[in-house]
Amino acid sequence: MNRYLCIHGHFYQPPRENPWLEEVEFQDSAYPYHDWNERITAECYAPNSASRILDSENRIIDIVSNYARISFNFGPTLLSWLERHAPDVYQAILEADRESQKWFSGHGSALAQAYNHLIMPLANRRDKRTQVIWGIKDFEHRFRRKPEGMWLPETAVDLETLDLLAENGIKFTLLAPSQARRYRPLGSPHWQEVVGGGINPKKPYLCRLPSGRSIAVFFYDGSISHDVAFGPLLSNGETFAQRLLSAFAPSSPERQFVQIATDGETFGHHHRFGEMALAYCLYYIESRELAKITIYGEFLEKFPPADEVEINENTSWSCAHGVERWRKNCGCNIGSNPKWNQEWRSPLREAMDWLRDKIAPIYEKEMALYFADPWQVRDDYIEMVLNRSIPNVERFLSERARRDLSREDKVKILGLLEMQRYTLLMYTSCGWFFDEISGLEPVQVMMYAARAMQIAAAVGKMDLESEYLRILERAQSNLHTLKNGAGVYQAMVKPAVVNLMRVGVHYAILSLFEEYPASIEVYSHTVTSEIYERYEAGIQRLAIGRVRIRSEITWAEKILCFAVLHLGDHNVMGGVHEYRTEEAFAEMQRQIKEAFLKSNLTEMIFLLDKHFETHNYSLWHLFKDDQRKVINQILNVTLKEIEASFRQVYSHHYPMMQVINEMRMPQPKALAIIMEFVLNSEFKELLDTEEVDLKELQRLIEEIKRWGVELDRPMLGYVISKRINARMEKLAQAPENVFLMEKIQKALTILSVLSLDLDLWKAQNICFSIGKLLYEEMREKADQNDQLAKKWIDLFVGVEKYLRVKME
Repeated sequence: MNRYLCIHGHFYQPPRENPWLEEVEFQDSAYPYHDWNERITAECYAPNSASRILDSENRIIDIVSNYARISFNFGPTLLSWLERHAPDVYQAILEADRESQKWFSGHGSALAQAYNHLIMPLANRRDKRTQVIWGIKDFEHRFRRKPEGMWLPETAVDLETLDLLAENGIKFTLLAPSQARRYRPLGSPHWQEVVGGGINPKKPYLCRLPSGRSIAVFFYDGSISHDVAFGPLLSNGETFAQRLLSAFAPSSPERQFVQIATDGETFGHHHRFGEMALAYCLYYIESRELAKITIYGEFLEKFPPADEVEINENTSWSCAHGVERWRKNCGCNIGSNPKWNQEWRSPLREAMDWLRDKIAPIYEKEMALYFADPWQVRDDYIEMVLNRSIPNVERFLSERARRDLSREDKVKILGLLEMQRYTLLMYTSCGWFFDEISGLEPVQVMMYAARAMQIAAAVGKMDLESEYLRILERAQSNLHTLKNGAGVYQAMVKPAVVNLMRVGVHYAILSLFEEYPASIEVYSHTVTSEIYERYEAGIQRLAIGRVRIRSEITWAEKILCFAVLHLGDHNVMGGVHEYRTEEAFAEMQRQIKEAFLKSNLTEMIFLLDKHFETHNYSLWHLFKDDQRKVINQILNVTLKEIEASFRQVYSHHYPMMQVINEMRMPQPKALAIIMEFVLNSEFKELLDTEEVDLKELQRLIEEIKRWGVELDRPMLGYVISKRINARMEKLAQAPENVFLMEKIQKALTILSVLSLDLDLWKAQNICFSIGKLLYEEMREKADQNDQLAKKWIDLFVGVEKYLRVKME
């Protein structure tokens, strides 16, 4: 076989984390926060990364083995998010790499990535070095091996970057064909210029570096990669396979290596069901032995470069002007509005560069008090980022510090290291990629900058924000209401800034609506209650307390005292300040409590102002996700009252509505709206019960069909999907439970008539796993006339049918 094929998927799209909370906030979601982790995984990452792929022949293919057959890289921040919120997906990715080593001569499918997706040629050497080291160490921590290749963000490249890769043991990288300048056979004096990206992508090249080092470079097939990303190839797996195979010269006896690279999200997110096409494409090629599937590491070991190449420096795969997209108005954009421009990119880049260069001396000066080489400590800091446990942090600091460290020293050092981490994160490439400075991505990188400045102000006693904003004033927004980058910062970044006081406010207000244990994690902080009392009088509630708040990232902590008052509905007020003395706290507690028990609202408001001065807070100061949760809780009482009234009207006028329906007359609009509301509510309420009454479910569906009621399809689709996935998870714990499987099969049969758009990737995974585990065993027992096994087979086939899964 002289035909070799490799497909590479680059997974990025980092979750948008609040840098103060180290967590994602979804304030605009139509779904409850606690369901968002599952939903975003299902929509964005799990179709590409979980343990299933459904191909065009309706056959499940295990993605652990499927992903073990392609090359891939995941951004470290994405892997970190998946590890916390979708551990099954995360483990499947790691397992895919382990599995691939069995298939590809000990080489793994996974590639490392420069840490946080900044444009490497635009970074200084020190930052490039840290990006490479962090990317490698993160990879080693997760995949338990050294990486052979590294993906460069946007394939942006210069010689210094390649040299740092080679210096740190990276053997190869991937570039676009347009990034090749010229090439020649090894040992030949004659160079061949590359015109229009016309380099042969079917073999690796050796790139010699000024330091004397060298690195292998693969140039992916630009035409096919483009068609995969932007064309219709992923609408059919066989068509995809044929397009790849067409790149091979049919009668050539020479070894040929066809390889493509595209965003991993192309397979299933950008192109729905693209993961099916990928699975069937690989199956089609392998089963017919049309090419040998390989990965870069294996191919490079077997067939080292016979040619060398020189690259076009300061180029990338996503900007026709090199790397200008990330620092100038070069003309590259996504076409949001033809009247917009991207002149804001230059001032935003300038502001970040200015901030980096102002922060560096602060870091050097302060860290030099404790360490011989502050920048080496930064390079090593990834060890703490990956493991923030107290023993690991203590070990890290004690091994490197010149002297014994006090608690205050440790807090300061951790803050300085975090400051540097955010000066790296603020260069994340998507901040410049899109069209408008008030977009999600530029705001995100400004948040990272704000966090770095906040720490610099605390440690270095320097106000960097004023000058930073003066530079941003030159970054003109395309939206006149925001004016410029400074306006965007004040409107969208400043309100998101969090300190220990803000965490205390959040805890205090939320404690009015939830019962808290003595110690609780609030995002990346630990809140320990030292004193807490709550009083109720009718709909009014008062909470008074003292808490210790500690950042689990920097170890900074404060003791705060608070008093918060809920007057009913959304009316919340309160105060928080640093704890002073036991006498002052006791007096505040006594006075406000007495006023509350007397229902003297005027006195309570006066006392809040007296004791907390300007530190007054309301529901608006909750973090976004919990704002939604509390508002829903407050509204719940009102909604139940409305629902009860609607049910009463529905029951009272049901006979009349029956008559109208039998006479084939349209229902009065008011009654039709009430009927729709009540039946949808009953449906959701039934699905929310621990054990769904299947007879009642059947009756309700018949009632809905009878009246021709318009279903709340998005809501019911979501609720039903969640319910089915949950039942299948329960079945996974006891896969031989025929009674449970029968209930699942009956429910799926009943619900199938609704033709809802269900998100059942998790249920499909479980079904396939159960089939792999038990199907053959049960079939053998059924063949021996085991009645229970026969029933299991019949039910499992029914579940397969409705989940659209078929075992081979």
